[in-house]
Amino acid sequence: MSEENNAKKTFVAGAALLGVAGVLVKLLGVFFRIPLGNIIGADGLGYYQTAYPMYILMLTVSSSGLPTAISRMIAERRSTGDYYEANRVFRISFKVMAALGLATAVIVYIFAPWITKLQGEPDAVYALRTTVPALLLCPVMSCYRGYFQGRKSMGPTAVSQVVEQVFRVGIGLALAYLLLPRGKAHAAAGGSFGASAGALFGLIAVLFVFVRHRPVMVAEIRESGRKPIQPTSGIVRDLFAIAIPITIGACIMPILNWIDTLIVKNVLVDIVGYTDAAARSLYGELSGMAAPIINFPQVLTQAICLSLVPVITDAFKRDDMDFVRKNSALGMRYAALIGLPCSIGMIVLARPIMQLFYSSQPESIANASACLAYYAVGLFFLAAVHALTGVLQGIGKQGIPVKNLFIGAVVKVAVTYLLTQIPSINVKGAAIGTTCAYIVACWLNLAAVRRFAGMKLDLKLMLIGPLISSAVMGAAAFAVYRVLSSRMGNAVSTLAAVFAGVVVYVIMVFVTRSIKMDELSSVPGFRKLSRLLKRK
Repeated sequence: MSEENNAKKTFVAGAALLGVAGVLVKLLGVFFRIPLGNIIGADGLGYYQTAYPMYILMLTVSSSGLPTAISRMIAERRSTGDYYEANRVFRISFKVMAALGLATAVIVYIFAPWITKLQGEPDAVYALRTTVPALLLCPVMSCYRGYFQGRKSMGPTAVSQVVEQVFRVGIGLALAYLLLPRGKAHAAAGGSFGASAGALFGLIAVLFVFVRHRPVMVAEIRESGRKPIQPTSGIVRDLFAIAIPITIGACIMPILNWIDTLIVKNVLVDIVGYTDAAARSLYGELSGMAAPIINFPQVLTQAICLSLVPVITDAFKRDDMDFVRKNSALGMRYAALIGLPCSIGMIVLARPIMQLFYSSQPESIANASACLAYYAVGLFFLAAVHALTGVLQGIGKQGIPVKNLFIGAVVKVAVTYLLTQIPSINVKGAAIGTTCAYIVACWLNLAAVRRFAGMKLDLKLMLIGPLISSAVMGAAAFAVYRVLSSRMGNAVSTLAAVFAGVVVYVIMVFVTRSIKMDELSSVPGFRKLSRLLKRK
């Protein structure tokens, strides 16, 4: 098999592995947020969601850019056989990330009362402070994940993600239930502590894999020698040169989600005239009920991005621009194959999905369903943003996605502020604003990839086929739900509609030739199917 085919296999197989793990993680997340919402209600979710954006923001500061930088720098050194230098990158990065984790943990613990008071929910301080151990542990865990990703090995990341989420869900829900008698603010804090428990067990899982892998690493170092090529200061400088733009870009949306807690609730209370309790419940419907479901498909497109970076970096380092162009287009096509059906499916089944998950919150379903539908419009564009960002990071243009997402973020703030003031729109304005941000960032990133990577757009293969397949799928899912809902109830009808949609979409993808047969053979477990389809 050629080097190009090996690289392509690594990208597709890695994305598939991370995608499967991500789906499991999100399924577990659904089984966390939904029971949590049913335990503490929209009001309790208001406390939880007041703390959660700040936690995500600080976690992003300490854990987002550096793992990608580690992955890219290790991939570069391994492409030239510098295994000792690759290991030095990991060891130096470990110290940097441990220090960042400690700093963010201390900052959040000290300033938590001021932060939550500024957001208008001082009792959310308990929920925010229980995330402090996670802020300390997650950067260290992310360092190990970045090391394995740089080796194009996505298994350790996948395993640790699943283990982390299992313990987060189990411990978080148990504590929320046990602390409910003390009030919803304390119950929300119990749910938040699940993140810290999950981080501990996720770190243990990836450490176990690392210890088993250590003999291989030692053998590689012995083969390449132990002479340092780059001084420590140079490695640190390069790490931050790559990581800072990525971190800034990754922080933009968490910052905007945090700003949402300021804009949305304050506008609803001060301008529209809602009470504090009503505004908190509306915000809980937006961020605690609709947002977790819309985040579900993102794991698949984020997997594409994570898998693309080391593969594109390797090819770019070898000056193989033809391979860069082919995999840029491949990543974009996979984003369309995932993003378009998710967008259409969630728009068509928005209300049934919300009824399925939040049957105990009937008064919140209508507004949360509308938020879900508006969010869903942006799913395809977000998928494209992830794929295009992976390409740009791989070719060393990590600053461009940051600039483009910032432009989109400015659009989001303006749209959110203006639309939230309209009583009939209220919190749905924030969902519309987020979708607008993704649309703007997508088109700007696409222009950059075409310019710097020379990616060619095959609209028939990349967009038309997935769009036709998704439209047929949406019509089939809607029809199945309408036929069954009056006879079998919402839960069975929704699940049947989703299943029918998946089956129809898979069939249509092959009918429209949106997936090539040779691509199936590069994914473990699909080789036999590929051979069978070729025979037919």
